[in-house]
Amino acid sequence: MQAQEPVDSQIQAIRRDADVISARQMGRRLAEDMGFGRPDQALIATAISELARNIVVYAGYGEIEVSVVRQGHRQGLRIVARDRGPGIADLGSALADGYSTGNSLGLGLPGTRRIVDDFDIRSTPGEGVEVTAVKWRRQ
Repeated sequence: MQAQEPVDSQIQAIRRDADVISARQMGRRLAEDMGFGRPDQALIATAISELARNIVVYAGYGEIEVSVVRQGHRQGLRIVARDRGPGIADLGSALADGYSTGNSLGLGLPGTRRIVDDFDIRSTPGEGVEVTAVKWRRQ
């Protein structure tokens, strides 16, 4: 992912289901304020939900940060999901449709990667995961 300059950011601690909902709403409001259309607002909210849900299920605690970013003349919304959980031992498998170590359909990370424009994931087993996703506003 290319460097982006954050303009404004908001952080939601993620510990339980109610925090997932709060983070989703925070991201949707920011996307609306930025001028994203309803379809992109829904995609952003979905990406936040998936990433926050992974924090609750696999790490127990973390945070979602949403930021307005600029890159040249483009403006986007960046989502960063961070946790200090067990990490992901096999990123390749975790990014494949249908792979899950929990009781899910295994669509969270690969689905999120498909609905955003930029996606990066870093994991160190035993230290946690950081996912960065950006949705760029269409001109």
